[in-house]
Amino acid sequence: MSEGRGAPSARESLHEKVRSLPERPGVYRMLDTEGTILYVGKARSLRRRVSSYFTRSRKPPKTERLVQRIADLEVTVTHTEAEALILENNLIKAHQPRYNVLLRDDKSYPYIYLSSHQRFPRLTLHRGGRSGPGRYFGPFPSSGAVRETLGYLQKVFPIRQCRDTFFRNRSRPCLQYQIRRCTAPCVGYVSEADYAADVRHAELFLEGRSAEVIEDLVERMEAASEALAFEEAARLRDRIATLRQIQQRQSVIRDRDDDLDAVACITEGDTACIEVLSIRGGSSLGNRSYFPNVPSGARESEILASFLAQHYLGRGAPAEVVVNWPIRERELLGSALTSAGGGAVAIRHRVRGERRRWLEMAEENARYALASRSASAASQQRRYQALAEALDVDVPPERIECFDISHTAGEATVASCVVFNRDGPVKSDYRRFNIRDVAAGDDYAAMHQALWRRYRRASAGEIPLPDLLLIDGGKGQLAQACSVLDELGVDGVPVLGIAKGPERRPGEETLLLAGAEREIVLPADSPALHLLQQVRDEAHRFAVAGHRQRRDKARRESTLEAVPGLGPKRRQSLLKRFGGLQGVRQAGIEDLAGVPGISKPLARRIYDTFHG
Repeated sequence: MSEGRGAPSARESLHEKVRSLPERPGVYRMLDTEGTILYVGKARSLRRRVSSYFTRSRKPPKTERLVQRIADLEVTVTHTEAEALILENNLIKAHQPRYNVLLRDDKSYPYIYLSSHQRFPRLTLHRGGRSGPGRYFGPFPSSGAVRETLGYLQKVFPIRQCRDTFFRNRSRPCLQYQIRRCTAPCVGYVSEADYAADVRHAELFLEGRSAEVIEDLVERMEAASEALAFEEAARLRDRIATLRQIQQRQSVIRDRDDDLDAVACITEGDTACIEVLSIRGGSSLGNRSYFPNVPSGARESEILASFLAQHYLGRGAPAEVVVNWPIRERELLGSALTSAGGGAVAIRHRVRGERRRWLEMAEENARYALASRSASAASQQRRYQALAEALDVDVPPERIECFDISHTAGEATVASCVVFNRDGPVKSDYRRFNIRDVAAGDDYAAMHQALWRRYRRASAGEIPLPDLLLIDGGKGQLAQACSVLDELGVDGVPVLGIAKGPERRPGEETLLLAGAEREIVLPADSPALHLLQQVRDEAHRFAVAGHRQRRDKARRESTLEAVPGLGPKRRQSLLKRFGGLQGVRQAGIEDLAGVPGISKPLARRIYDTFHG
């Protein structure tokens, strides 16, 4: 049956709804025929803003495509435009509309956390809500920046970074004490007063007041020198020198009170890179690159405005944000950030002097990041992004390290460590570990030894930590990895086990994420699984090659050379007495002990070498 003559069409009903909108601030949501939100926007006047979409004036191609798909409209009226901006941001994050500029919501933005509820407070990397007792310093642009700062702090102020469960159960100092990165408060090697002084200095350093710390240390050094406590004076002198080196490395501005972000947006085709350079208390906390999903034809100023709202609302912004493109509603956005964060926030575009230099630095880093991203294979990027989604993290790992064990019935056990980044394998960072002093075939002990030897160096700051530690194995190997990281006080490194299926066929692997309540099973065609398989297979290949080299070398050498305490002269005597290696193999313990220079215990070791 045909529609009645007087019944309005769906498009006419939509236009009628637009004409009835109020002249009030608010948020509008454009929906398609299935009710899916296509676009979320805010307006000072809902009627005027939404009406502009349906005029006959020429529009950008992106807007034309959007309008053609609009089937319905929903609005929310707010009291002010600033309230509309905050609501718009929340709706964009919740619904991820196709035609909005989208930034993945970074729920795990890293901070440095200093606890305050223990006798001996702990410094550590922290992600998530900031509700625990203590102080939170940051946010930092990346976990790498946090680890770098924590590494600096350990060199100068040896405050513990281990977990509370590890700290409470110590009966002797751990490796951190031995390498002078901790004063071992767990076993009473430092007084509460001295430890509290280190904590206070660390707080001042993180507040950007390192000059005050240096002044205090200089006074203490001079006092120790006058009191003829030269060892203490030398220790304080070394701390001061290290602090000055850190100042030279970190400081990029002269005014220590500056607290700002330099944010630059660079585009290439339909790809945009936004670089955030963070300055806190006069020191650079590093930079971080973001690649938001951008609708075709979006302008840099539009991308930047959307990014600032999504990035800072709900998280807090520094007192000043300098940007490389003019933002049309700069004052409104600043007002919204001020209201949401509780402190005044100024957004500036035209800046001079040092601020101009920081902005240029951010632009240069954005161009470099964009060029690097464009040069990388698109499939590799999809794999890393898919891995982040599979692990439910917001930022794909930059550095993956994978371990595997290889042996033949326990003989010549070798562990491998391979390293991958976004560009593929980093072969210069590959390492092998010849496993010693573990029971033949004990893969768990072999894994423990390899991980300990690797991350003992990382905990000492000699090599970087990975963003993801991949273990070829199941729950047992995963438990060994977690145990080693706990023992070394290494925190904030996700550990993932990749276990083969019952038939050991590719595509049937199960992923075991440390701390997760359930296993992760990815489809056989998952790009994330393909990436993990690639890294795992490379670790396996590297381990097998090392094992074969070690095994073949051992078999080329005389079996007698492996016997402890049996030197060249005694080997020669044995071979001469028994007419060769076969005769030695057939000899008993008493026969072997009858050879000059061969004691009874040595004879037993020789016998056990041949007979197990």
